[in-house]
Amino acid sequence: MSEKPQQNVGIRRLANALGWSMKGLTATFRHEEAFRQEVYLLILLAPLGFWLGNDGVERALLVAPLLIVLIVELINSAIESVVDRISDEKHQLSGRAKDQGSAAVLISLLLVVLCWGLVLASRLST
Repeated sequence: MSEKPQQNVGIRRLANALGWSMKGLTATFRHEEAFRQEVYLLILLAPLGFWLGNDGVERALLVAPLLIVLIVELINSAIESVVDRISDEKHQLSGRAKDQGSAAVLISLLLVVLCWGLVLASRLST
């Protein structure tokens, strides 16, 4: 009995994964206004975070939450896409799933405010 040749392994698998990831980023940027706004926020605040941070830890505390917002927004957009694909009809669970994804984005944005606030407040107290 012969085994099936594996087509998606090694470098090929990594290349495919990168391509699919870029396709997802492009689609989200094209179709989701909130994601575009959050990318612009990253473009504005990340260089400022690198400049304001005194050391690696502070820089990470200022920049990492901005990336977390993008990650959470991607997941939220994926949830919304799946829910919309399943049905256009209003359903309590569909609404709940979308609201929960939105709440996750809100919490990630609050994390940005918290981290920036704490780092910058420590500057004012010294």
